[in-house]
Amino acid sequence: MTSESADANCLAWAARDPSGLLSPYKFSRRALGSDDVSLNITHCGVCYADVVWTRNKLGDSKYPLVPGHEIAGIVKGVGSNVRGFKVGDHVGVGTYVNSCRDCEYCNDGLEVHCARGPVLTFNGVDVDGTVTKGGYSSHIVVHERYCFKIPDNYPLASAAPLLCAGITVYTPMMRHKMNQPGKSLGVIGLGGLGHLAVKFGKAFGLCVTVFSTSISKKEEALNLLGADKFVVSSDEQQMMALSKSLDFIIDTASGDHPFDPYLSLLKTAGVLVLVGFPSEVKFSPGSILMGMKTVSGSATGGTKDTQEMLDFCAAHGIHPEIEVIPIQYANEALERLIKKDVKYRFVIDIENSLK
Repeated sequence: MTSESADANCLAWAARDPSGLLSPYKFSRRALGSDDVSLNITHCGVCYADVVWTRNKLGDSKYPLVPGHEIAGIVKGVGSNVRGFKVGDHVGVGTYVNSCRDCEYCNDGLEVHCARGPVLTFNGVDVDGTVTKGGYSSHIVVHERYCFKIPDNYPLASAAPLLCAGITVYTPMMRHKMNQPGKSLGVIGLGGLGHLAVKFGKAFGLCVTVFSTSISKKEEALNLLGADKFVVSSDEQQMMALSKSLDFIIDTASGDHPFDPYLSLLKTAGVLVLVGFPSEVKFSPGSILMGMKTVSGSATGGTKDTQEMLDFCAAHGIHPEIEVIPIQYANEALERLIKKDVKYRFVIDIENSLK
């Protein structure tokens, strides 16, 4: 630690109880350590995780709770050992802010899978015993390992959703080699994750088909996001027409839905990756045995993939579709998120609204 004292003037919005209602809150961030980066937060994406923990849906919420793990900002200070960042750099922070740094997964750049468990950006317990507080706040102090350089030409508001929604779909796409031009990708669900899966798929040169229960999303899927095909998943004829035609499927749907119909759309050795959170996953063994198909799961990503993704988005002009809001609208935004009334990611303008 440096001699700098802890900063008691971090402004934030926090939930105080399982109602999840957010209101202004002030607390202390830790002092800047020798390996730390301190950044003024300019933007923070709104993720369904913010609903889960502000409302204690997992039974482990620690109040007062400051949500937010899609953080973008500008460096205001660095510790004496920091070499990768300097004051003024544009920086992102994602879903975790610490890990053991010594296990096989940390050593492989897969810190999100740390054998001892990563320290989550909010509602986690850090090594010093303090409870982490997230990006609905004016600034944050993070070990440099868990900070990511945002290219200067990439808008900070657009970068925020990439730190969770973006990396959640990018990681399995790279792991399962979904970056092969000419291959075919199905995307189930067209929300914050799904719309980015479509954008990545098109950037990789894939033929992308969107599956949705709502015909109302057809025009945006095809014309705004550039998908090649749109299928109403409840239409059996449309589904049967695509039998054994897809190399890959990314399933972003968190509502309960059948899996066998989608597995029947995969080619031999096809892969379905689940990144959503339905309450259960059920399918017939024959759906994967016949055609040696793979069902896989994935959650956010490690530091190596995250930096690679940010650079890829800047190089290829990939930007999430966002609705920028002031912090004072956060409670309404969370209610709208629950109702799926957002196209496709809320981003809080922390810099200009949190005073």
